[in-house]
Amino acid sequence: MRLLVAFAAVSLAAYAIDWTVYRLRGSPHSTVAVSQFLVIPLKGQKTEYDYLGTGDVPCAVALFPHGGQDPCWHLRRNPNQWENTGSPAY
Repeated sequence: MRLLVAFAAVSLAAYAIDWTVYRLRGSPHSTVAVSQFLVIPLKGQKTEYDYLGTGDVPCAVALFPHGGQDPCWHLRRNPNQWENTGSPAY
């Protein structure tokens, strides 16, 4: 139980420090080129993947997400975004 509480305290402190530095630096933002794909479920348990192109996605220059944006380091490591359309059309 102590290990769990210690982990939670360290995580909370890391987020608080990251948020403080993010605000002190003036909420820095950047953009990352990301390939965007659309996932379309079809009949018969099949799936279609459509390439939508490459676009610049805004990101936060921080360790954690801030301001509703993913951190830039995460987008650089995962340059493909997949958007799901939902259930198949019958």
